[in-house]
Amino acid sequence: MKGEKGRSVEEKYTQWKSLVPVLYDWLANHNLVWPSLSCRWGPQLEQATYKTRQRLYLSEQTDGSVPNTLVIANCEVVKPRVAAAEHISQFNEEARSPFVKKYKTIIHPGEVNRIRELPQNSKIVATHTDSPDVLIWDVEAQPNRHAVLGAADSRPDLILTGHQENAEFALAMCPTEPFVLSGGKDKSVVLWSIQDHISTLAKEQGPTKSPGSTSTSTKHASKGGGGNDNHVGGPSVEARGIYQGHEDTVEDVQFCPSSAQEFCSVGDDSCLILWDARAGSTPAIKVEKAHNADIHCVDWNRHDVNLILTGSADNTIHMFDRRNLSSGSPVHKFVGHSAAVLCVQWSPDKSSVFGSSAEDGILNIWDHEKIGKRQDTTGLKAPNAPPGLFFQHAGHRDKVVDFHWNTSDPWTIVSVSDDCESTNGGGTLQIWRMIDLIYRPVDEVLAELDKFKPHILGCEQN
Repeated sequence: MKGEKGRSVEEKYTQWKSLVPVLYDWLANHNLVWPSLSCRWGPQLEQATYKTRQRLYLSEQTDGSVPNTLVIANCEVVKPRVAAAEHISQFNEEARSPFVKKYKTIIHPGEVNRIRELPQNSKIVATHTDSPDVLIWDVEAQPNRHAVLGAADSRPDLILTGHQENAEFALAMCPTEPFVLSGGKDKSVVLWSIQDHISTLAKEQGPTKSPGSTSTSTKHASKGGGGNDNHVGGPSVEARGIYQGHEDTVEDVQFCPSSAQEFCSVGDDSCLILWDARAGSTPAIKVEKAHNADIHCVDWNRHDVNLILTGSADNTIHMFDRRNLSSGSPVHKFVGHSAAVLCVQWSPDKSSVFGSSAEDGILNIWDHEKIGKRQDTTGLKAPNAPPGLFFQHAGHRDKVVDFHWNTSDPWTIVSVSDDCESTNGGGTLQIWRMIDLIYRPVDEVLAELDKFKPHILGCEQN
C-alpha cells in the first residue's frame, strides 16, 4: 500500500511540475537542510525594477546533533510578469534556491513550533516551543549565532508566562495593539500586553521606560518555566488575562482584526469559542460541535469581521458568521482535502478568498463568492471540483504544515512541507504566485486575451 501511495504522490507531482509554466507567474523551490514547522513573511527591505527583497522567518527542527534554530532569511521576490515561463519550472528538488539566503541564525531554546510577527513592527516575532512560555525576539537586534553542538541558547528579549502546561502551537499577534494571544495543553487561552517593553523593542516614539518602571509586573526568569530547562534568562511579563472554557488542548487562536479585546480559539474538544476580554474570562459565545473532530486552525477575516474560518482533522473547512453563531451551523462547509486540514488563512487582498493546507500535501485556494455562480463552470475549473475551489498548489509531496500570504505582494505565498523522504533533505519551502489570469475578473481577462487574437491567428496562418 505504501508503494502505491508513493507512486500516486510522485505521479501527481510529475503532472503538477509539467503544468508549472502554464499555471504560475513565478515559483521558487528551496530544499531545506532541516524541517521547518512554520514560515512567515517579515518586512520588505528594498524594491528594484524586477524584484523586491524581503525578510522571511523559518525554523530548523534538528535531530539534536546541532541546536534548534530560528532562521531569518533574505528572499528575492520576482515581480509579477517578469519571470520567463520556461525558467520557473527548471528547478532541482534537491537544491537550495538562489532566491533564499540565510541572513541570521538565532539558537532557539527547544524546537520552534510556531512563528508569528507583530503587525505593527514585523521585526518583532513571537515563538512557541515545547514549554508553557511564549518567547519574544527582536530579530534585528539579536546577535547572529553559529549553530554548533553545545552552543548556548540565544536569550529572548521577553518571556511571556502564564500557562500551567506546555503551549506548543496556538499563537497570535494583535493587528491593533501590541498584544499576544496563546493557547495550550492546560485548556486555557492566555492574553498578554508587551506594551511596557515595546518602546525598547520597536524603538517607537516617546520616552523609553527603564526596567522596573513599568506598570506591568516584570521579573527576570532564570528558566522559561514548566520544566523546559533550555530557557535562558530574560525579562518576563505575566498574563493580562487567562480564559477558561475549552475541555481539551487549545490548538489555535486569533484576534478580531478590529478589536484587541475580542478573539477566538479552537481546540481538540471540537469547539469554536469567541471571547470578549471586557466581559470577563468566560466564553462570550461557544459553538460546541463546530466540527466532527479536533480543530487545528482558525482565521478571522480582516475585510469582513463577521467571517471566521476553521480547519479540522475531519478534512473540512467551515466558514462561520459570528452574527449567527448561536445556531452552531457554519455558513458553508468546504470539502476539498483528503486528510486533516492544518492551516487556513484569508487573503490579504480579496475579502472572499482564502487558502487551506493539509496533510494531503495540497494547498487549496478558495473563493466563497464563486459558490453557485456561473464562474464555477468556466474552463479554468475542473467540472468535478468542490464549490468555491479555484486553484490547487500541488508542489509539495507531503503534509503542508504552514503557509503565509505576502501582504506586500498579496498573491505571493510562501509554503513549507514536511516531505523529507521525497527530497533527500529537511522538507521543502516554496514561494509562488499563480498566473493572474486565474484570479482576475473574467471580463478583464477576456479583454486582455482579445488583444492577442491577431497575433495568434497570424501564427496559425504561418
